[in-house]
Amino acid sequence: MKRSGFVRKPGKVYATLTRATPMKSTCSVKVKRKRVTKAEGSDYLAACRGESCYLRVPGVCCGRIDTVVPCHSNQSKHGKGMGIKAKHEFTVPGCLTCHAWLDQGDAPRETKVLRFDAALDAWVPVRAEKMGMPMLEFA
Repeated sequence: MKRSGFVRKPGKVYATLTRATPMKSTCSVKVKRKRVTKAEGSDYLAACRGESCYLRVPGVCCGRIDTVVPCHSNQSKHGKGMGIKAKHEFTVPGCLTCHAWLDQGDAPRETKVLRFDAALDAWVPVRAEKMGMPMLEFA
């Protein structure tokens, strides 16, 4: 079967496209990744560096300090929303495997909430001492 374009009907008048100004060329827009500022809580994220895993999920935790990252809360009471992370003050240090369990794991939500809240309760005094902040700010 031969492929061909549409054939115009003979005798019909068609308008031609004429532009007064040429179209602008579109190029891909490069988006720079936004860095976290001090006002947004970069100190909270930096405090997690070099710490051990605070989530310590039994049967999941690998215990490797070199894989520890700040794990944000997944609870709406901490500012989490659709497509929005929780505030940086609600982070705990967690290893790669515990972080994956918290975000993508198939454990019940209540179990994850209890585990995260216990980790946050243990982490807040350590972080306050590390950052040189009084405990009153976290109450």
